[in-house]
Amino acid sequence: MSDSLAPLIQSLDYRFQDRHWLELALTHRSVGSRNNERLEFLGDALLNAVIASELFLRHADLDEGTLSRLRADLVNQIALAEVAAGLDLGACLQLAPGETKSGGQQRASIQADALEAILGAIFMDGGWESARRVILRLFAARLAHPPALHMLKDSKTQLQELLQARSLPLPIYQLETVSGADHAQKFSVSCRVESLAMSASGSAGSRRAAEQEAARRVLELLQGA
Repeated sequence: MSDSLAPLIQSLDYRFQDRHWLELALTHRSVGSRNNERLEFLGDALLNAVIASELFLRHADLDEGTLSRLRADLVNQIALAEVAAGLDLGACLQLAPGETKSGGQQRASIQADALEAILGAIFMDGGWESARRVILRLFAARLAHPPALHMLKDSKTQLQELLQARSLPLPIYQLETVSGADHAQKFSVSCRVESLAMSASGSAGSRRAAEQEAARRVLELLQGA
């Protein structure tokens, strides 16, 4: 496994003193009890702290709520999966045969989790400054070009505000189905605006994300009406 990690190490621009931390970070829980979940927990906290600190320093004019939304946009699963894809992280992951067969190496949630685990591994191997340097380099483009502030409102908030502006009742969200194994569940949620006879469904790896997807699709219907 170690020889195959040379391209990843070069992309991270960090040389591990103890390679076992990196190998552990790339080991999915499907492999067994020795996996990357604890490092993922650590990396998640590190990533949020570093990004929050950087946003605080760069945007002295933004209030707490806006900073929180901006941070959430920079470190959500989609953003993490995009960074992971840029590192070709999927090719380095260690998964059980069944998980590999089902396409786990390319699954956004698994890649995002592994990226956080790698950040945790760098911290354990080299400390805070090493982890901070890698995070700032990996997220440099996103920090330099954050989304426009009016785009930071999530779909549920946008839909709610649009309906309130029209003096219409709030949408109704309903969980339709939950499928998949415990570690890779898929939630399907419907969003209905009964006063406009409009509805749409969304699917994602969490109920909250599925609700956001359903709300986004209703917004598209409204904008096209």
